[in-house]
Amino acid sequence: MDNGMEGMLDTYLFETNSLLDRLDEMLVADEKIGDFSLDDVNEIFRIMHTIKGSSAMMEFGSLAEIAHHIEDLFFYIRDKGIDSLDSQHKKELFNLMFRSEDFLRGQVEKVEAGEALDTDLDSFSSDINNFLKKISGASTEEPAQKETPQDTAAPAPSASTDNLPDDKEAVCFLHVFLEEGIGMENLRAYMIINAVKECGIDFRYYPENMESNSETSATIIEEGFFMAFESEDDANKAAGVLRTQGHIRSYELAAMPEAEPEAPAAPAPSATAPAPAESAAPQKPASKPAAKSAAPQKPAQSAPVKQNLISVNLMKLDSLQNIVGEIVITESMVTSSPELNQLSRDAYDNFMKSARQLRKLTDDLQDIAMSLRMVPISGVFQKMSRIVRDMKQKLNKDVRLTLIGEDTEVDKTIVDNIQDPIMHMVRNAMDHGIEDNVHDRLSAGKNAQGEIILSATHTSSEVVITIADDGKGMNPDKLLAKAREKGILTKPESEYSKKEALGLIMLPGFSTNQEVTEFSGRGVGMDVVKKNVEAVGGVVSLNSDEGKGTTFTMKIPLTMAIVDGMKVTVGKSIFTIPIANIRQSFKIMPDDIIRDENSNEMIERMGSFYPIVRLHQFYNIATEVVNLEEGILLWVENSDRSFCLFVDELIGEQQVVVKPFPAFLNFFELKNFGCSGCTILGDGNISIILDIQSLYSAALENSQ
Repeated sequence: MDNGMEGMLDTYLFETNSLLDRLDEMLVADEKIGDFSLDDVNEIFRIMHTIKGSSAMMEFGSLAEIAHHIEDLFFYIRDKGIDSLDSQHKKELFNLMFRSEDFLRGQVEKVEAGEALDTDLDSFSSDINNFLKKISGASTEEPAQKETPQDTAAPAPSASTDNLPDDKEAVCFLHVFLEEGIGMENLRAYMIINAVKECGIDFRYYPENMESNSETSATIIEEGFFMAFESEDDANKAAGVLRTQGHIRSYELAAMPEAEPEAPAAPAPSATAPAPAESAAPQKPASKPAAKSAAPQKPAQSAPVKQNLISVNLMKLDSLQNIVGEIVITESMVTSSPELNQLSRDAYDNFMKSARQLRKLTDDLQDIAMSLRMVPISGVFQKMSRIVRDMKQKLNKDVRLTLIGEDTEVDKTIVDNIQDPIMHMVRNAMDHGIEDNVHDRLSAGKNAQGEIILSATHTSSEVVITIADDGKGMNPDKLLAKAREKGILTKPESEYSKKEALGLIMLPGFSTNQEVTEFSGRGVGMDVVKKNVEAVGGVVSLNSDEGKGTTFTMKIPLTMAIVDGMKVTVGKSIFTIPIANIRQSFKIMPDDIIRDENSNEMIERMGSFYPIVRLHQFYNIATEVVNLEEGILLWVENSDRSFCLFVDELIGEQQVVVKPFPAFLNFFELKNFGCSGCTILGDGNISIILDIQSLYSAALENSQ
């Protein structure tokens, strides 16, 4: 496949997936209220029309065929009105549309994987057509015969006849301009041509070879394309069809000089096509003769709307961010160069003034580079609404999904990697967490309707995703018994803490279901969650109270971030602590040390007592600074965890590029020992970046 075809395929996949995501969002929202809105009916019609045309253009027959049948169905519904369907028909329509969306999405996934598309579509097509016959009362009308509504008049002829194609038989032309920046203009124009032809209108079009010659795209961008008609009636009908098409910026009706009527009224300006969101506005049936004699369409003149969005390959963004990271490292190397000490005072001051300006520009550059990759997590969350909807029906459980922080923006790479783990945990909450019997919930004093809360927050260094349910929770003793039965315990049961017992469900092959169902019981799922999250440097933890519910928490750092850090030394090692986690640095006297009942060292700050973690002891690093009064204490905190770190000395603040550890170090699970990544310092040395949250857990919680 050449670069041109790859670009077309990427554009098709991006556009189709976006349309299917929009469709899923509408279906889930409309099903909650049990009805389709008029705007959504028109939007679904437009979505299916676009998918049909673009799939036919790419020669994906199965996608085009099913989308065409759904388009016919919604043409009828749009024509008759959604209120013509009773509640049972609407329920069947929702199920049919969810099935259709699943089919279309499955075919798109096959396109992405390079697999052959389905060819046996008769059964599914029959289901759609039979439903259409049912709601239409098995009438003899052929729904596919789409008469163009004539309740609005076509644009009046334009006085301009410049640059018209040389077509002697044409009486008038429709001159069409497409939106800017949409890509594949020649093929999109050809899709519009086919849409008009489907209505039985006879005409010719220019450029004539637009469908086979990609070079005509430049002509269409600059000059638009023409449709030549031998009667004004055909042109008016075609104009009505153009109003339902997307990606059209404007169009005008241009008459040949000899075909202009005598003493014409003042010519109306060219009509402007409605925006795509309005292109599927409700069209009233052309059953009222008076509509044909309606006043001419009100002229609407507006400046062409420019395309403000552009699709960028993620690999290019990766390269950009890598380069920005190298710039930050190089800048640090320049400003920390020992040769600067040989400069005179004035020369050094001038250099540092320029260096500060360079730092400001570098900061702005990195902020822009990182913001380019940020996308809302709402797309992932919305897909979970669909999963809950399907499982509610299959498991016969009444559950609502509450979304919190769906506008949180996270890195595109993270969004792609956390979708499957979130899906597994939501399915686990639906199948395992929420009680099967509503009477069990009522007897426990709970609401009859279960609740799953999916929330997202974004801190300076990580994305925190939580999936909480108010179900039956987990019993650590039962988990230990199940693990003993499967022979996966690594130490005596009595030595397992509650946290360790709950963590057993993350082991491969572990399942609490007694029988295999569609959703669980095969011993896969939670171990996949742990593996996928750890693959991007994250951690998964859970907390559960029997009878109250279970909460899963995923903490995923950015795969590469640029943060402000404080460099500290411990022996000959250099560590970097994120500035956002540091509250205070100070020296102490021996009398300031307080010991708890276990002889653990503590220090008092602002009326509260905090434990002290000696980094040289925790990491077993040789150092000469062993007395607390000789070194520096850093008061650090993350979330609700706060403690003090003892280090040899502070080197200073520096902006660092966070890089993940090499894959071969994953075996050592460094993340569980307070190490979130590493960075390259200006002098070329490697510095370990500390994760305050996991350091607290490893040094204080697990040691107790």
